[in-house]
Amino acid sequence: METPVFEEVDPASDCDCPGCVHQRWLTARPRSAGFAGRPAAQRAVVVATAASAALGAGHVAPALAAPHAPGRPGVPVEDEPQTPQGHKAPLHGPGGKPALPADTVKTPATTRAEIIRRAQTWVTAQVPYSMSAFWPDGYRQDCSGYVSMAWGLPGNEWTGSLHQFATRITKAELQPGDMLLFHNPDNPENGSHVILFGGWTDSTRTYYVAYEQTRPHTRRLATPYAYWSNSDRYVPYRYKGLTAGTAAQETGKAPVSVGAGAQYEGSGPAYPGHGYFGPGASNPFVTLLGQLLVERGADHFYASGPGPRWSEADRRATQAFQLAQGWSGANADGVPGPSTWRLLATGTGRDIPLGAPGPPASSAAHAGSASAAARAPAYPGRGVFRPGAVGAHVTQLGRQLVKKGFGRFYAKGPGPRWGEADRRAVEAFQRAQGWRGGAADGYPGPETWRRLFS
Repeated sequence: METPVFEEVDPASDCDCPGCVHQRWLTARPRSAGFAGRPAAQRAVVVATAASAALGAGHVAPALAAPHAPGRPGVPVEDEPQTPQGHKAPLHGPGGKPALPADTVKTPATTRAEIIRRAQTWVTAQVPYSMSAFWPDGYRQDCSGYVSMAWGLPGNEWTGSLHQFATRITKAELQPGDMLLFHNPDNPENGSHVILFGGWTDSTRTYYVAYEQTRPHTRRLATPYAYWSNSDRYVPYRYKGLTAGTAAQETGKAPVSVGAGAQYEGSGPAYPGHGYFGPGASNPFVTLLGQLLVERGADHFYASGPGPRWSEADRRATQAFQLAQGWSGANADGVPGPSTWRLLATGTGRDIPLGAPGPPASSAAHAGSASAAARAPAYPGRGVFRPGAVGAHVTQLGRQLVKKGFGRFYAKGPGPRWGEADRRAVEAFQRAQGWRGGAADGYPGPETWRRLFS
């Protein structure tokens, strides 16, 4: 299976004592607050960040912060939870007034697929961060409000109360829709954070997809486990109202029996749509598709995985399942439609015959891959791109940046001597990939180079 692409992240330093965190908040907070019932034009974070003022009665703190932790070099500043959070509050209606009381702990039933779908709505809308403004859906625009929204809770919670709706789990048990909670009792409003887990980026389980409410707005980002800083203080939790099973963990549908060939109750997880599959797709539904295909006899198509990034292995496995149903032509193109999904999700239809050879790999895919490999020169190393460096690779890099549309930084050239114009052009390209902090420092690493020349 295709190797997942990692973000280039060079973790950077911070001081997470209450005083320093508070000072960072004072210098970074927005000048204006959102008007009642309307989103504020403020900066927001895509990881679900929440803070609490006190621990619940009898609750053992999920994570304790040292009074003054030493700086840890390398954590990107923009990836730090510099967002204070609001307290527990009811949902707000259009007029900015409480719509429902929030005095009871209720855990409405939901599925993993629905949690991720709700989380993605804020990512798509790029909801600005605010500890006082409420989005039109009634939830507060901070990290704890974001998790409350994704879980479908009846009110806005905070890091001091979210644990009441969840069960503590281990890292090995994490699945999309779970949360990673850091509650700091020494500085609950400014020093705490909460994130939604979106799935591992690959089998090493060192990076995962984080859905997070943070400055400047909600984001979905490959993140080192458990977080950029205070990593040892984040605790995994699973929502109590989740309907979960072994083979259908990512959608919350419980299998009738556990193990290979598990059958799903009812109609199974709903088809998410054609746009979730195919070249360039990367989401939990691709992982779920692969898991369902493996249960139906497609394990020999995957060298590793399945994983969240669509690959040729997913296409071939899907096509083999479609061919097993007797389909042909456009009905066996290797991309799951509603009919393919329904058979897989409900455990019906014909399995892929044991030992049956898979369909041939796409010639177009091979041609494209070979062409890309031929076009992309080998990465020369980081030392080639540093102040004072002179060489042909610097010229080659600059010309490719101009070709990609990032030539506005060059007054003349590009040339063989590395300069500020090169660094700014590379930084602009990295930011166009959605990277921030140390991953967008203006110096090309292997992944920047690969994307630039592919």
